[in-house]
Amino acid sequence: MSEANERVTDVFDRAPFISLLGVELTGVGDDWVETTLTVTDQLRQQHGFAHAGVVTTLADHTAGAAASTAISDGQSVLTVDFSIHLLRPASGDRLTCRGEIVKAGRTLIVTQADVLAEGKLCARYTGTMAVVDRAI
Repeated sequence: MSEANERVTDVFDRAPFISLLGVELTGVGDDWVETTLTVTDQLRQQHGFAHAGVVTTLADHTAGAAASTAISDGQSVLTVDFSIHLLRPASGDRLTCRGEIVKAGRTLIVTQADVLAEGKLCARYTGTMAVVDRAI
C-alpha cells in the first residue's frame, strides 16, 4: 500500500461520523479519491432524496481525503472554507463521489468534488483545506 493510500485509509478509519453514515472508500490515486454511499431511509429528507447535509458531508470528506494525498507524514488537513452547488435532487439508492486537488500549496490545498446520484451529477463542491500538524 502506498504512503498516500495509507494516509487516506487512516482519514476514513479515524472518522466515526463518516463510518456512521456508511461512506466507503473505493479508490485512491495521486491527487484524487473516490467514495460511495448507500442511501438508507435515515439519510433521506422529507421528499425521499438524500439529504443535502449527507451530500455535502460526502463531498467534503472525499475532497479532504484527496487533499491528504498531497501532505507529508505528521500533517493533516482541515476544511477552512467550502461551497457546494446542489444541481438536482440526489435521488436513488447510491451516491458516488470523486474528490480531486485543484492546487496544492504548502499551507492551503484547493479541492473540488462531484457527487453523482445513480450516475447523474447532483452536486459540485469546491473547498479549501488548511495543512496542519497532525498533533492538533
